[in-house]
Amino acid sequence: MSIFIDRQDRVLVQGITGGEGSFWTKHMIDLGTTVVAGVTPGKEGQLVEGVPVFHTVRRAVAERPADAAMLFVPPRFTKDAVFEALDAGIKKIVTIADGIPLHEALEIRAAAVSCGARVIGGNTSGVISPGRAMMGMFPFWIDRVYKPGRIGVMTRSGSLTNEVTAMVVRSGFGVSSLIGVGGDPVPGTRFAEMLPDFQADDLTDAVVIIGELGGTMEEEVAEAMRDLVFRKPVVAFLGGRNAPKGKRMGHAGAIVTGGKGTVEGKTAALHAAGALVAARPSQVGELLREALEGRNHKKERT
Repeated sequence: MSIFIDRQDRVLVQGITGGEGSFWTKHMIDLGTTVVAGVTPGKEGQLVEGVPVFHTVRRAVAERPADAAMLFVPPRFTKDAVFEALDAGIKKIVTIADGIPLHEALEIRAAAVSCGARVIGGNTSGVISPGRAMMGMFPFWIDRVYKPGRIGVMTRSGSLTNEVTAMVVRSGFGVSSLIGVGGDPVPGTRFAEMLPDFQADDLTDAVVIIGELGGTMEEEVAEAMRDLVFRKPVVAFLGGRNAPKGKRMGHAGAIVTGGKGTVEGKTAALHAAGALVAARPSQVGELLREALEGRNHKKERT
């Protein structure tokens, strides 16, 4: 099953009456997501794609219980929206906002951890389990790129995700669950924190990581592999290998600081832990096949 969102999960959409909220709510429903309620202050009583709208999250869940919240709200309102969902007992939250103030991103992460909840984002396309459900903003030609399968994907990038996942599908694989952790310096959830879920998922055979320069999330994956927290094959592609030294590239989190976060350092750490690292997106499918065949050979020998 999915490690984050599946058909049985009941999703509430905050900001549902806005342009992005209403547009992507329809797309989420079309892809199998169970959207049970929407929230926009002052718009209670309206319907969006047949989904009832409420003033507050508490009023919504009182009538339409929800397991997850999808946030289509501006960065300056994201912290309040996340806290409102957490206060209502929702444990799975996705926020797409790009540019959440750094100190508020820290507060969001701390609050989620203290509640035993998981926040995905900001600055993300969202999460998807192809053929089952989606929370976020994935393109309409999604069925050509995100096909059901047994490969987990974790990513910091939006555009690279489409390209790399297309290469996975072109090589004959498909996606079990894709988690876009986002490209901000302080994501709500980090790569290594999702690894135990993928490890426990019987429908995931391997994981593809789409990383980039800056931060330490990829090195944390390598550490989890060395500590045997994650024991399935890992294939990675890291963007920014040709970036000028000391320059921030694209995402706010894509900058090398304190001598850490270089693509070279991340690649070395992943290689040392047993992961395969692609130099180009087109190599990801080939390396996946190599990694899975290597695992099967080990099983045969044991």
